[in-house]
Amino acid sequence: MLRSKRLEVVLGLEERREQAALEELAAARQQVQKLKQRLEELQRYQTDYREQMRQGQQGVVSVNRLQGWQAFIAQLNQLLAQQELQLQGAVKAFEACRLKWQQAYERRRGMEKYITGCREQEQRAQDVREQKAMDEAAARALNRRR
Repeated sequence: MLRSKRLEVVLGLEERREQAALEELAAARQQVQKLKQRLEELQRYQTDYREQMRQGQQGVVSVNRLQGWQAFIAQLNQLLAQQELQLQGAVKAFEACRLKWQQAYERRRGMEKYITGCREQEQRAQDVREQKAMDEAAARALNRRR
């Protein structure tokens, strides 16, 4: 069996690894988008709530109500900070997946190039064998005519 044919099994493995890495990358990208969207929603909610709080303060506001608003804003700030940390972690995970995919892609491409080189070498060897066989046949035919 030719070397290039045997190496196709390895290429198939590399293609599957690359595909798995690509699927992980897509899932990581989706997670980043989901967390970004959640963070943006929380930021919009915080902005809306602060605006409502400002409008509610136009008149006399009880201390209890003001303290409640401030406590809620503090909770929102804490939630936003946690969401930002989750997003940062997801971005790091995405970058790790991107690197893993890139390495898998490079390994597959390298294997494809190596197999192509093997095929070219095998073809050259086949061409040499065929040329040698034709030369030998021509030499035998010449010897028979003499």
